[in-house]
Amino acid sequence: MVHIIENRAGKSMIKMGIDVGGTFTDLVVIDDRDGRINLTKVPSTPKSPDQAVLNGIEKVSQLFAIDPREIDFLMHGTTVATNAIIERKGVDTAVVVTQGFRDVLHIARQVRPKLYNFFERRPDPLVPRHLRFEVPERILHTSEVLCSLDEDAMRRVAKQIGDLRIQVVAVCFLHSYTNPCHEELAREILQETIPGVKVCISSDILPEYKEYERASTTVINAYVMPIVEAYLQRIATRLKEKRVRSALHIMQSNGGLMTSVAAGQKSVHTVLSGPAAGVLGGVAMCKMLGEDNIITIDMGGTSFDVSLACNGEPTFTSESEIDGHIIKVPMLDIKTLGAGGGSIAWVDAGGALQVGPQSAGADPGPACYGRAGRQPTVTDANLVLGYLNPNYFAGGEMGLDVELARTAIEEQIAQPMAMETEVAAEGILTVVNATMIRGIRLVSVERGHDPRGFALVCFGGAGPVHAVRLAKDLNISKVIVPEAPGVNCAMGLLMADFRHDHSRTFLHRLHNLDPQRLTEAFSELEARATAQMMQDGLRENEIVFQRSGDLRYIGQGYELEVPFPRRADAAETDLRSICELFSHIHEENYGYRMSDDAVEAVNLRLTSVGILSKPKITEERPAGDDPSSALKEHRTVFMDGTFLKVPVYDRSKLRRGNRLDSPAIIEQLDSTTVVFAGYHAEVDRYRNLVITQ
Repeated sequence: MVHIIENRAGKSMIKMGIDVGGTFTDLVVIDDRDGRINLTKVPSTPKSPDQAVLNGIEKVSQLFAIDPREIDFLMHGTTVATNAIIERKGVDTAVVVTQGFRDVLHIARQVRPKLYNFFERRPDPLVPRHLRFEVPERILHTSEVLCSLDEDAMRRVAKQIGDLRIQVVAVCFLHSYTNPCHEELAREILQETIPGVKVCISSDILPEYKEYERASTTVINAYVMPIVEAYLQRIATRLKEKRVRSALHIMQSNGGLMTSVAAGQKSVHTVLSGPAAGVLGGVAMCKMLGEDNIITIDMGGTSFDVSLACNGEPTFTSESEIDGHIIKVPMLDIKTLGAGGGSIAWVDAGGALQVGPQSAGADPGPACYGRAGRQPTVTDANLVLGYLNPNYFAGGEMGLDVELARTAIEEQIAQPMAMETEVAAEGILTVVNATMIRGIRLVSVERGHDPRGFALVCFGGAGPVHAVRLAKDLNISKVIVPEAPGVNCAMGLLMADFRHDHSRTFLHRLHNLDPQRLTEAFSELEARATAQMMQDGLRENEIVFQRSGDLRYIGQGYELEVPFPRRADAAETDLRSICELFSHIHEENYGYRMSDDAVEAVNLRLTSVGILSKPKITEERPAGDDPSSALKEHRTVFMDGTFLKVPVYDRSKLRRGNRLDSPAIIEQLDSTTVVFAGYHAEVDRYRNLVITQ
């Protein structure tokens, strides 16, 4: 049973989370009138993602008798920015840079993507060379103006851009992170010269050193900004038409919420919007269970997202890569692979079975959807093997055609490879599982973590189907399936707070730094953060600050983020303790340490958090270990190379303490869990399925 914690006004709330995926759009509503989680799914509409959002709200209104005017808080996770980058369907963008730096985006970091592959190419920059313009100006790293901005040259460039009918411009001048005056002047000239132009300046988007990273992040923001802004405006307009009370709030890549207005201006912060919500939901649930070390996997229709949480906290990164393009903003450390239920199976020129990264998506979808899709997918394989119920997919709202799935696998996989259809289907799962195992190793083994010491938390519509097999291959002893795994990302939205990350470059050796300099620097960041939070509608006493810094030893070209004391007015003893903490973290990561006198600050970071009310999940009463009241049927499945009669359970009828032996299949509205031999499942006090060896 779920109840609402009272909000700051002392009134109960109706909160809705909406997550748009590649195949389905998931909706979760927590309503204090009946104290339950209400959830549903609608097919995504890739050609117009906002339509699925509206379809979902209409369905919620009909199913649960919730008037849109009663929705107090609406949260949304979206992949619009991600898809625009991956598919290169952003808007035509121009870039204005300091004279001599036209090719920063092309030169990048001067490293090959794959060290031993001489033919591997980096993706072309999102902005072609003929849309990159230079102007004379120069600011030094000390913030001094060496050469003033040539305003006449800037006006000529602005006219050229206007003549090309380019409506979005990114401005990235050298060392603007120390002094933004030239970028601000360039923005004024562009807006005066080109009516309606949108301008992103790097000192607003990423006021940090490193020219390529700052330019790449600013360009990506400009490239997707009009698309994200238009998408959110369409939704906001339609919500007003439906008289939804709440404003629209967007999940950021860092796991925090922002207003739709802020998301439209700083769209680069939404590139991992949906997956971030899933990680939040998994971590929040495991904290209640006392599971500090978890690996979350989210397998939907088009992709597989994996992340690791250690000591009860998700892992963050200040830099990520999307389709070969660097984005340097704080975000949850999530690895995404092309492995989902809609991933297409195919035989390569050498006769080997491959799965993905191409996906059948939502339209036409897998062959079994009966929507003109003819290529075999992972979902088709699960259906042919008997793991999925053709009459209970998405709670029975959508029927699946077994014969279409069988025909696709038989004609395109089984016959070319001279094997039985079921063997071919099992081969498809083996291949896609190997891809997912590689992703899990990326966030665990390659980061120095032994996955055997972690619980595997699975969600997404397809995650629980594959999770036990993944755990078996990785020798992970515990798998946790949340009560509503198929809509966990939407559920995670309800666990989020407002959050904004601010930073500035601050190059100083710490051992002889005047603490007042640090105090002043953090005070500036706090003022900026407070203003942003107040725009979001929070009061000053509702904001919590978290301080940290990117530190390194003198001469190093990389940094480690280290937490700073909660107060900005650090005394000398605090500075010494910060240096000691950095050396300790450095030794843990790289096996050695140097003198604390050699510690240098590079960037200061401030995270502001505005705490929101959270749903409170109550414990269920024990009901004994017998699950027979939830037994639906026995179904013939092909498992581990042979046909078996396997019991199938209705998850909605399982109760706390019910214990299921393997093999078994558990069906529910939003997903299916397959328990392979060697594991057993038990329902815990919060109605999660805990599957152990």
